[in-house]
Amino acid sequence: MANSDNIKLISRKIVEKDEQIYQIVDFLNKSLKEKNLIFGLCLKDSTKMEISIYES
Repeated sequence: MANSDNIKLISRKIVEKDEQIYQIVDFLNKSLKEKNLIFGLCLKDSTKMEISIYES
């Protein structure tokens, strides 16, 4: 895994909360880790989530 100093934020997007987003982010992380991409997900409030894409 890359050092956190080498991780670059590529993009962020706020979307409506949906339980399937966790599965999508997990799928993307497993599928694209060899391309040095990392996907993050955080809850912004009770109805919104933020998806982030990082390059390591």
